[in-house]
Amino acid sequence: MATRVICNVGELTTNDPTLGDESRLGRLHDAAFVIDDEQVLWVGRNGEAPDADEMVDAGGAAVIPGFVDSHTHLVFAGERSDEFEARMAGRRYDGGGISRTVAATRAASYEELREGAYERVRELRAGGVTTVEIKSGYELTTDGEVRSLEVAGEFSHERTWLGAHVVPPEFATDRDAYISLLTTTMLDACVPHAKWADVFCDRGAFSVDEARAILETACEKGLAPRLHANQLAHSGAIALAVDLDCASVDHCTYLEDGDIDLLSASATVATLLPGAEFSTRSPYPSARRLLDAGATVALATDCNPGSSYVTSMGFVIALAVREMAMTTDEALWSATKGGALALRRNDVGHLGVGARANFAVLDAPRAAHLAYRPGAQLVASTHSADR
Repeated sequence: MATRVICNVGELTTNDPTLGDESRLGRLHDAAFVIDDEQVLWVGRNGEAPDADEMVDAGGAAVIPGFVDSHTHLVFAGERSDEFEARMAGRRYDGGGISRTVAATRAASYEELREGAYERVRELRAGGVTTVEIKSGYELTTDGEVRSLEVAGEFSHERTWLGAHVVPPEFATDRDAYISLLTTTMLDACVPHAKWADVFCDRGAFSVDEARAILETACEKGLAPRLHANQLAHSGAIALAVDLDCASVDHCTYLEDGDIDLLSASATVATLLPGAEFSTRSPYPSARRLLDAGATVALATDCNPGSSYVTSMGFVIALAVREMAMTTDEALWSATKGGALALRRNDVGHLGVGARANFAVLDAPRAAHLAYRPGAQLVASTHSADR
């Protein structure tokens, strides 16, 4: 297998605390690293780099681990820009527009869904994302959810069944029947196509008791649990996520002290999605409170057509720094290593020896430029050994 040395790296962020300055970021200056087609083989000072089959000169640029976008809804049809306009004019977000996307997605062909997902993945990759999680949840029928997961499978192994996104219109008067469908026929059909199960547990979606029943059944059938929680209101969803050992609990906009205590004492990652707060003009979650308490925080785009049509992790980092009191290094770690932990992956989100050869070369001398220059296209190239 051919080897490649990336040399003359001005600032290398590895997220491996055994390397470089031995901080959480494992940062080196005047650095180099060696990869093959799959993994990182060596990391160190530029002048000590071993020979390789190919040399790539980074020209003094900063290099970071590839972003791990651990929360997306990339398989959908249609758009809802009119809702965005209404929110900017003062209308409150309530999640009710999901049914519009369900109707549009059901009406689309497989190829139309695939082409749309391809373009969104292409934008994410161009912005430095090398690992992406993709949810279903915009068809809400057995065949439709399978179809969405099949589309997602063309782009990622990190596929999440989100049949419990909302109750679809045809079950509006009989939600118990829909929950029965979720936990029997639909789940059985979707399990072969997914790794994760997720539930939107919030006001107007599913209750804590409903979410528990759905996730416990999904776990019994072999899927691992995740949870949307506390985007719209306080609830017992954080306690549920911790109790079920969910890999990640996502949104976390409304948190009480007890929720933060539970998260800081658990392996459940708090995944924050500031693109949603930006797009819905809602309060931002308190990243500072979570970090100061010792909770693990991830950042993700939440790319979806209604509440966060965002495909830039750089923009997410800038929001986290500006609006959620994160430092630039904390935000970068959360968008890389934090996202990996939200997927319970130890092979991505860092550039230590043995990691997947996933990285982004920046058109900047320091990673801090991601927040310092919001809106700029700072990713010069992306290398991914992931799918």
